[in-house]
Amino acid sequence: MGDDVSESVPVRQDQPPSYEKSDLVEEDQPTSVEEVALELMNFPASQKKAVLEDGSLEKTVLEVEDNPTTSEEIAMIGGQDLKQYTFCVFQEESHLKVLQSLIDEELSEPYSIYTYRYFVYNWPDLCFFAMEGDRYVGVIVCKLEATIGGVLQGYIAMLSVDVEYRKRGIGRALSEMAIEAMAMKDAAMIVLETELTNKPALALYESLGFIRERRLLRYYMNGVDAFRLKLILKNSADLSFSED
Repeated sequence: MGDDVSESVPVRQDQPPSYEKSDLVEEDQPTSVEEVALELMNFPASQKKAVLEDGSLEKTVLEVEDNPTTSEEIAMIGGQDLKQYTFCVFQEESHLKVLQSLIDEELSEPYSIYTYRYFVYNWPDLCFFAMEGDRYVGVIVCKLEATIGGVLQGYIAMLSVDVEYRKRGIGRALSEMAIEAMAMKDAAMIVLETELTNKPALALYESLGFIRERRLLRYYMNGVDAFRLKLILKNSADLSFSED
């Protein structure tokens, strides 16, 4: 499919994921979810890798550049020309205010500053910003932790793009960078939640290979249900899937 159809509502999660059994309703699943193996998409050769292997806070800027060997192929993601944008990871306190500004404008009940700090200070290299010139126009916030079964599970906590910059592939680009970064850190799977009624967000994530795992009743503060989505990065019969 084409451009990401909506990046208007960041994934809502005030605290690290924690679910009650009574709040979960199983959705119809493929006949063998365990056998679903999704290859991480091929990223443009001109896109620099968005990972700080040493976990430092050095600024890493990802620029989508022209490839001189194939001048007719302008760096694009999802059919969108992104060469005017740059991308960087969280690196300093000032980024916290930018992050808060981009996400809070989308929420009727904004997050606590402590929620943002929980993510960006523990996983700064999994928080990516999109910029046009000096203007921050999008952000994605993720984390990576081991499950009880010992496998690494990535989590996309928040995704937001400035209203003036939607429908340009920025949300898709940020999502792909986050997925690649977590895959390079040996994540076995990536999960997220999004509103049941947010069809554009569901379309974006499903186009990236996520499948619907569960329906979470009254998940959000406004009483709206959510879908929990999962992207499998490793095909293993011994894989311990995400915990309830």
